[in-house]
Amino acid sequence: MRNMIWIYAVVIFLLSEAWSMDTGTNQTTPTNATTVYVVRHETFFPGSEVQLTCSNKTWDTMLFVVWKIKLKDKNDCMIAFKNGGESDDSCNDGKSLRNKSNALSYLNIPNISDTDEGLYKCESVYSGGVNHYAINVAIVVSPSISAWLDHKDNKMFAVCKAERGKPAANISWSNMGNASSVETGSDGFFTVESRLELVEGMDIENLSCAIRHPNWKGEKFLVPKHEKGYFPWLYVLIVVVIIVLLAGISFFAIKKIITLRQCQQRCQTSPSKYPPAEDVEEVEPYASYVQRVNSIYNSSIDLFR
Repeated sequence: MRNMIWIYAVVIFLLSEAWSMDTGTNQTTPTNATTVYVVRHETFFPGSEVQLTCSNKTWDTMLFVVWKIKLKDKNDCMIAFKNGGESDDSCNDGKSLRNKSNALSYLNIPNISDTDEGLYKCESVYSGGVNHYAINVAIVVSPSISAWLDHKDNKMFAVCKAERGKPAANISWSNMGNASSVETGSDGFFTVESRLELVEGMDIENLSCAIRHPNWKGEKFLVPKHEKGYFPWLYVLIVVVIIVLLAGISFFAIKKIITLRQCQQRCQTSPSKYPPAEDVEEVEPYASYVQRVNSIYNSSIDLFR
C-alpha cells in the first residue's frame, strides 16, 4: 500500500512538470473545482525560521503532502508525509514537515541561508482536490552603503556604493550628470558602485545619492565626503604659504627686537664715556685761571735770576 502511495505521488509530479509558471508575478489560477495551481515568490532574512505552506486544508482532510525541492548547489530531494503516519525524507538537511496548532501542514526550514535558496514544489492531495504550489525561495540581505569624493585623472567624482546585498541595490543621484554604474556579483551577493563626474557649476554642497533596496521600506540618502585621510593639494599649498609668511614675519620681528636692544645698550653706556656739555663749560674757566697764575709765577722766577 505504501508503494502505491509513492507511485501515485511520483506520477503527480511528472504531470506537474508541465506547469506554466510566470516567474515575474505571483498568480493563482484555478483550472477547475478541484485543482489549484499557485506560483509564489518568498524572501526571508538569513538565519530566520521559515514555514512554507501549500494548502489551506486541515490535516484531517489531507491524504498526503509531497515537497520536491530543487536547490542551486544541491541535488534534488523530496520530503513527503502520509496521513496514516508514513513519511519519507531524502533531503536530510534539517527540513521537516510539521503541523500548526490549527492542524495546517507546513514545511519547516530552520535557520535559512543562501544554500536553501531554490524552487520548492509542493503537491497536497486532500479529499476533493489537489493543490499544486511552486515557491521560489530566496534570502534578502541589506547591503553595506558608503559614499565619498574621489580624484582621478585630474577629475573629481562623487562615488556611491552598495556592497554585498541580495538582490542588487539601485542607486540614483540628486543632480543629473554624467553618472555610470557597475554591478558585480560574488557568491550570490551583489555590489553596485555608481560614479558621478563633478563638473564646473554643479551644486556639490547639496549633492546626495539615493539607495533603494527591497529590504528597506524607503530610500537611504548619503552625502559624499572626502575620504578619511584625504588632504587636498590646494590645502597643502595654502598651509605652506601661511607657514612661510609666519616665518618671514617672525624673522623680521626678531631682527627688529635685537636692533632695539642694541640701541638701548649704546644709549645706556654713552654718559660714562663722554661727560655732559655743562661740565666741560664749568672746567674751562678754572683751567684758564690756573694757566694765568702759572705764567705770572714763571715770570717772577725769571726776574730774580
